[in-house]
Amino acid sequence: MSMPKRQLGAHGPMVGAIGFGCMSFAGFFGTADDETSLETLAAAEAAGIDFWDTANLYGMGRSERIVGQYLKETGAQVTLATKVGIIPGPPRAFNNEEDYIRAELESSLTKLNRDKVELYYIHRRQQELPVEKVAETMGKLIEEGLIDAWGLSEVAPATIKRAHKVVPVTAVQNEYSLWTRQPELGVIQTCEELGIAFIPFSPVARGALGVADLDPASFDAADFRKVNPRFMEPNWSENLDYIHAFRAYAETKGVTAPALALAWVLHQGDHLIPIPGTRTKEHLADWADAAEIGLSEDDLWELEQILPAGWAAGDRYSDMQMVGVERYC
Repeated sequence: MSMPKRQLGAHGPMVGAIGFGCMSFAGFFGTADDETSLETLAAAEAAGIDFWDTANLYGMGRSERIVGQYLKETGAQVTLATKVGIIPGPPRAFNNEEDYIRAELESSLTKLNRDKVELYYIHRRQQELPVEKVAETMGKLIEEGLIDAWGLSEVAPATIKRAHKVVPVTAVQNEYSLWTRQPELGVIQTCEELGIAFIPFSPVARGALGVADLDPASFDAADFRKVNPRFMEPNWSENLDYIHAFRAYAETKGVTAPALALAWVLHQGDHLIPIPGTRTKEHLADWADAAEIGLSEDDLWELEQILPAGWAAGDRYSDMQMVGVERYC
C-alpha cells in the first residue's frame, strides 16, 4: 500500500504520515501474544507504515524484543524510535543521567537487533536534572553514531525550547487526539516554529474512538485503562454519547471512526505524525488508510460541533499515571 510521506523533523528522514506505536504488545491494553504481535507488524509494514515507536518500559523489554525479532526475521527497513527515562514503581521514578541512559540504550539495541536507532526519546523528564544536561548527553550519543536524533515526551513548550538550544530536538511526542487537545495550547505551535516533528500518541483515544463500543467492565486487571478516569463511571457513559455521535458522522462519510479520528489529527499540521497502536492486524486495517481521507473546512467545522474541545468527561490520566508529565497550563 502506498502511504503519503512526512518529514521527521527539519533534517530527518521521510516516513509514512502514520506511524505505529508498539505499547500494546506489552499487554497494556489487554492480553497480547507474540505471534499476533508479529502478524500485526507484518500488516503495518504491508500498509506502508515504516515509522515504529517502542520503549524500554513496555513490558520491561518485551515490546522491543518483539520488534527486534521481526526486524531480524524479515529484514524490514523501518525508522525506529525507542525511549528511556522511566523507572517503574511503586513509586515511579525517573532517571535521565548519562550512565543510565547509555546502559539502557545498549540494552535496547540488543533487544532490537540494531547497532543504532534513528530516534531516542527521553520518556519522562527527571525534573531535578537540567534538560540542558540531558541534551548534552543525547548530543554525545548522536556524535558516537548510536542514535541519529533525539526527542522528548510529555513535556511543556518551555522545556522544548531550552533543550533545542543545546542540541536540536527532532521530535516531541505528547498525547493528542479529538479527546485530548492540550498540545494546542503551545506544544504544536512550538514544534512547528522550531522545525520539530510532533508525534501524537493515543490519537484514537486509547481505543475509545474505535469501530465499536469498549466495555470497561471487561478490561483486564493490568489494562492501563482500568484506572483511567475517562473509562470509569459516570464519565464513561457521558463520553459514550459523544462517541456515538462521532461514529454516526463517520458513517455518513463512508469511513470508520478510528480512520476519521486519525484524519483529523493529520489535518492539524504537516509536521504531525500520529502513532496509533493496536494488538491486532484486524484493528490496524480499520485505520491504515486514514492518510487518504480528505477533510474539508465544513467537515472540520462539523467535527468541532460533534466533539468540541474539552468534551471528554474525566482526566486523561489518573493521579498515578500523571506522575512525571509536565503541566504548563
